[in-house]
Order: sequence, then C-alpha cells, then structure tokens
Amino acid sequence: MAWSAVASAVTTIGKLLTEEAIYLWGVEEQVDRLLPDLKWMQNFLTDAEAGQASDGTFHLQASEIRDLAYDAEDVVETFALKILSRRKPGFTNCIKRSSCILHELWMLHQTRSEIDKIIAKSNDLVRRLNAYRPNKARGGGEGPSCSTSTELQEQRRPYPHILDENIVGLDDDIEKLVAILENEGSEYRVVSICGTGGLGKTTLAKKIYQHRKIAAHFKRLAFVYVSQLCQKRRVWEDILSKLTSTEERGSKQSDEEIAEKLFKFMDENKCLVILDDIWSDQAWNSLKPAFSLQRNSKSRILLTSRNKEIVSHAADGRCCLYELQLLSNEESWELFEKIASPPTNIPEFKTLGNEMVECCGRLPLAIIALGGILAKKNNSLTGWREVSRNVKSFLREDKKMRVEDVLALSYDDLPPRSKSCFVYLSYFPEDYEIETQRLIQLLVAEGIVPLEKEGENMAEDVAEGCLQELAERCMIQVREIDHATLEVKTFQMHDLMRELCLSRAKMDNFVFIVDNYNESNASSLSTIRKVRRVSIHKPVGTQYIRCPKLRSLSFFKTSFPKARAIFINLKFLRVLNFEGVYGNLDYELMSNIGNLIHLRFLNLRELKGSKLPSSLGKLRCLLTLDLRLDVEYIVYVPDVIWKMEQLRHLYLPYQCDDKTKLKLGTLRNLRTLVNFNTKNCYLKDLINMINLRQLEIRGSFEIEGFNEENLGNNPPIIEDLEQWKVDEGAMPCLPRLEIANCVRLHRLPDG
Repeated sequence: MAWSAVASAVTTIGKLLTEEAIYLWGVEEQVDRLLPDLKWMQNFLTDAEAGQASDGTFHLQASEIRDLAYDAEDVVETFALKILSRRKPGFTNCIKRSSCILHELWMLHQTRSEIDKIIAKSNDLVRRLNAYRPNKARGGGEGPSCSTSTELQEQRRPYPHILDENIVGLDDDIEKLVAILENEGSEYRVVSICGTGGLGKTTLAKKIYQHRKIAAHFKRLAFVYVSQLCQKRRVWEDILSKLTSTEERGSKQSDEEIAEKLFKFMDENKCLVILDDIWSDQAWNSLKPAFSLQRNSKSRILLTSRNKEIVSHAADGRCCLYELQLLSNEESWELFEKIASPPTNIPEFKTLGNEMVECCGRLPLAIIALGGILAKKNNSLTGWREVSRNVKSFLREDKKMRVEDVLALSYDDLPPRSKSCFVYLSYFPEDYEIETQRLIQLLVAEGIVPLEKEGENMAEDVAEGCLQELAERCMIQVREIDHATLEVKTFQMHDLMRELCLSRAKMDNFVFIVDNYNESNASSLSTIRKVRRVSIHKPVGTQYIRCPKLRSLSFFKTSFPKARAIFINLKFLRVLNFEGVYGNLDYELMSNIGNLIHLRFLNLRELKGSKLPSSLGKLRCLLTLDLRLDVEYIVYVPDVIWKMEQLRHLYLPYQCDDKTKLKLGTLRNLRTLVNFNTKNCYLKDLINMINLRQLEIRGSFEIEGFNEENLGNNPPIIEDLEQWKVDEGAMPCLPRLEIANCVRLHRLPDG
C-alpha cells in the first residue's frame, strides 16, 4: 500500500505544479524539490516488490515512505485549496482578501515550515534507502521473501509417479479432459487447467498423466514442473530428457538448437507434455517456440495455471480453457472424512466437523489441512472443540500445509498497483457482493489508482484492468456478468482469500475494521489517531470518530450515525460511503459534510431523506456523487452540482422535487449520468458532456421549444424522431440519442 500512497502523492502534487501552479504561490519551489524524492521512492518500492524484499527492515521503511507521502499530499493539497477558496474574482473579494493578508502570510509561513520538515525527513529516508537498496531491493535480488517463496514451491514440487491417496470429486474432470486430449479431430493443441491455489490442478494433471487411455494414446509423455521461477532452457532440457530417454542437461547446444530439436521430435511423434504451474503469459511465450502446435500436429500440451489470461496467448486460439471448480458440500465432507476419520457414533463430531469444513470454503487444500490437524487430536472431543473455536487461526499456523502461504504466492506475483487493489478489498464485509463499478470509483477517489491518463487509458480503465487481472488469476470469484458487454458486474472473495487479504491489510495498517469479530474496535473509534481508513460493519451508536488524518469512512449494512459532530475533525476525508445503510438522513449532519472540502466520493444511496443542503456545493473535489436516496422519497436537490467541475460519476435521486432544476453544463468530465430527465435538468447541458460513457434516463424526457419548422435550429441531439417512445404517463422519451460530441458513449439504456 506504500506504493499506491506515493503514486497518489506524485500525481496530485505533479498536477498542481504543472497545471495549477498558481495555487502553490509561495511554496512552489519547495514542492518542486520534494517531488523528485517522492518519484525516487516510488521507483524504490517497485524494485523492492520485484525483488520480493519483505524482511522487517523493508516493511518498516515502506511504512515510513507511506506516512511521508500521506503527509506531503495533505500539506500541499490543503494549501492549494485554501488559496483557491481565497482568490475569488471581483472587487468585493479583493477587499476581503486585503483584510486577511496577514493571515495568508502566516498560513504561507506555516506551510513552508511543514514542507521543510517533510523535505528533511525525505532526504534522510532517501539516504537510508540508498544504503539498503544495493543489498535488498534490486530487481531480481534475493530477499528473504524470495527464498521463502522458492522454499515453499520446492516443497510443493509434484512427482507424477506419486498419487495422493485422498482424492475426491475429480472423476468427471478426468473423463472430460482425457476425451479432449484423445480426440485427434479436435482443434485444441493446448489444454489449460485453471483455478485458484489449493484447488487440485496438479493432482488432476497427475491423474491424467497416469491414466491408461493417455498412456495408450500417446507415444511419449513428459511431466515438467515450471513454477514462478521459469527457466526456459531447464524446462526444455527436462522435456527432451523425458521424451527421448536421454540426458540433455549440460549440453553445449545453443537455446535455438535445443528448441529446434524438441520441436522436431514433437512434430514427428505423438507426445503429451504436461507443464505444471505456469504463472505468466511471458513464461509461456518464452517456452512456446519449442512446441509443435500446428493444426496437423498430433502432439498436445496440458498446462496448469492460476492465471486464465495465459489461454489467450497459448496457441493462437487453439486452446481449451478448463476451469476447475470448488468441491460441492457433499464432496467436501467426503474428503474431510477420509483424512480426519471422525467417530460415527458420536453426533457432536459430525456437528463440529460440518461447521469447520464450512470455514474451508470447499477448497481441497484447506480441507486436507484441517483434516490433518484434527487427525492429530486422536478423536478427542476436547481437541475438536478447541480447533472449532478458531479454525482459520489453526489453518494459518499449520506448518505442514501452510494454506495461507500457498494462496499468498498469487499475491506475491501481482504488480504493485494490483496488490494495492487486492488489499483494498479488505474494506468490504465477509461474503459481501461487491459492485465492480462502485469499487472502481472508490479506487480512483482514494488514489489507489491515481487520477491520470496512462497512454490512452483513463483512471477507471486502469482500475478495471487491475480487477480483471485479479479475476484472471482466480483471486476473486465472479458473480454476475453483463451479457451485452461481457463486463464483470459483481464479484465476491473466497473466505480464505479474504483472510489473506485481511492479513496483508493488517501488515500495512491499511484499514481499521469494526465488525462482530472485532467488538473492542467499536469502543476505540473515539481514541484512534493515526489510522487512515475506517470500515464499519455493525452499529456503533453515537460514537465520535476523532481521526484527524482519516481519509476514508464507510458504513456497511448498519445504521446511520446519530452523532451530529461526527465529521467535524475529519478535514482530510476523501471517501464517505453509506452502503446499504438504514436510517433517516440528518439535515444538520449533512450540512456539516459540506465542510469536507477534500471529499472525492460521497454515497448516500438508500438513505431516507427529502432535502439536501446547499453546503454540498463546497465539495469542489467530488469525483463520485450518489444521491439515489430511498425510492419512496421525493428529494429536494439544491442547484449546486454545477460547481463540482471535477465530477465523473453522478447519480441523481429517483424522484426530484418539482422545485429542482439543475444546471449540469459545467460537468465536462462526467463519465456516468444516472436518472437524468428534462423535468429537473436541461437537455442542452448534455452537449457539453464530451466524456460521457453511460447515460440512464428516468422519468420525463421532453424537448423544450421543439417544433418541426425549427428542426434546423435545434441542437444536434435527436438522431431519429421516429424512435420516440411514449410511456404510460404520455411522457415522450428517447430510447436513442446522438449526443454530437460524446464520442466515448458506451451504454445508453432505453428511457
């Protein structure tokens, strides 16, 4: 998370320096000295992650980097916003500013002093990091994490002649895959078994390798373990040795000669090569030149991987993706019984067993680990009760199976930004179905994905790419897909993957969670100081939150806070999220929200209320504003949204008060506009929304002053008048719009 904190600071400060330098008047020289240090630290963290440096020293220094980046961003952004609020045009405002010149000079002096302190800390930190970097954090270096990862993978190295005794639920998978591999008329040259860690991919591959039909069908077989540390030549030599029964290791032949020799042998013979545990498409692309994958080839490749993306690079479309599924509840219990062997004559063993197996989330590796732990208890009811009280803790501490370490291999292989996105999922409650669009907006608002264009990609596209990567690596479970666009709409986390997520979040001091598992945390809300994020999953009464550095506050499926002063000290808050919260919107409390001038994300969805305060107009930094209050309420929205010129996602109420008429023409950055209608908004404002991607129309849609004679004088919005539809209320609406400048418009639902 240190990487994303520095990336956010670099983006924010860099943008102020290059695009809005006027707001850094008096401190721009100091800020310009600070920015290179932050960029250097960002590169350091990237190199350190690539080298897998994760000893205590690195974590301590990463924490220092994160805190320094937060402090730098806070100081610079606060100064810029204060200058912005004071420098308003007009004669009256000039007089007011003159009367406050002493206060402004004092503010300038204070800000300079704070930046000088940060620069001094930065210089000291860079000096210490430079001393550390040569030994620990060079890309490709051997840090402790790297050796630990290698040791774990070596322990998990499969031996194809050794089959696991306890196998459940693979019979259908074996039958289907053997049929695909045997079928000479099939276009598939590569078959990829994909799934999360601990699912049984290697076990399935070994069963196929030893299957009698496979042995009869293929002339030669080779089973090779690839792993994260893919060494191309070693893999090729291992395959050749097993296919030709000759020792190829230590050969003086070049890589090209080895690849050509293997290619010819596979082309002339019917071979099956099993590549176990391939991690990336780069690894596959490096190995592929030695494999005969032409349409007339009778050889086949079977690979196992945690990454579904490899399939798209596997064999020019001639690849079959086979996704291995979790066990069923019945199969989970069957596997557990084989290992734990609970007594059948004492019902409590089965009750406890079922409860514990459920905690394993139908993941074979976890069930096997749990069964092994309980088998050591010698059918002691006391021992079973002890394990049942904290199953996940026992699974983490089990040295033999190391379930979390196995899953962590997927996390360690992620690039820095995707790691940050993964850890951010710790924010959500257990078993929560997460909306992809909402998560993307949160990632951008918090700076996890900095608000900038990378090439042609907008921040939302970058965030979506990170989530797609997590899905392709089987680290999240897709729940709902938009069949029209094939985009992921919602997803969840497997319980054990969430445990990994929570452990990494705790390691980084990323989020302070209040839920049923952390009862004591609720009483700490009035005392915590350094935490940056709070996620509340249960009612907390009238607690005050005194966290001066808090950046993000979310309430999930709980009651609306009643403490009216709850937001007074939260001046750095960027995210305020009421997700599925029940209760009445407090008008006075909402007025206080207007003081949160750093706020980038505000979600009031499903709260009950009929009036919003005009103080919302102070939230000039908002990127996402969701005003979809309870559908039964007619909501008064003051005409202040036009002031939020950075707004990217706007969700208007389901029903707006008749007095509401909103000007939205200044929202040129808008990507999403939901519940638009011409009764409460101006149709002509749509023309200015040149970046609009999603437009949803609700209710009336009329064109003021439209008539056929003046068709040529009307803005070029209507594509085809014949496609108007008339609702039951006789309100004309447009199922199709052509907004002349909105070249990026993706989805336009019917009105």
